[in-house]
Amino acid sequence: MSNQLVIYKSKYGATEKYAKMLSELYDFDMVKVSDFRTSMIQHYDVIVLAGAVYASGISGLKVLQKNYSDMKDKIVAIFCVGASPYDEKAILQIKNHNLKGQYSDLPLFYGRGAWNEDKMSFKDRTLCKMLKKVVAKKDPAAYEPWEEALISAFGKQHDWTDECYLKPLIAYIQTNKK
Repeated sequence: MSNQLVIYKSKYGATEKYAKMLSELYDFDMVKVSDFRTSMIQHYDVIVLAGAVYASGISGLKVLQKNYSDMKDKIVAIFCVGASPYDEKAILQIKNHNLKGQYSDLPLFYGRGAWNEDKMSFKDRTLCKMLKKVVAKKDPAAYEPWEEALISAFGKQHDWTDECYLKPLIAYIQTNKK
């Protein structure tokens, strides 16, 4: 057993793929949010919550919030995954939306995930189509990075997962290890 744990919630597989990269490349144990138990915390010095970004929320974040008092003395970080390209402004908005109060000092890292409409639920596919229609009415020169990515991804399959997105997280952990 390692002293590093990644707790993850993955709907379409990209977040799980990052959790597996952490496990295989950086010696993390991995556990799904649904299988996580509070008693596990005591065995780890480093805990990473990995979850996808949906409508500005981070999936699985409740498990961290519920157990944070038991994690305070650990190195804790959040790794979120989305289909948009990395954008500092968007990441800051996600952090401000999700990490308030006692969680505001937690570091947030981002990895680009995947896009596959065939794997999406009917609800997610419908919401994305509606969002695309709204974005398509805008002047393309005024698109935010995520809007441009949304328009260009439609009708295609993409897997942008890459180990390079984990490097800032690993650097943070190595810098803060006791």
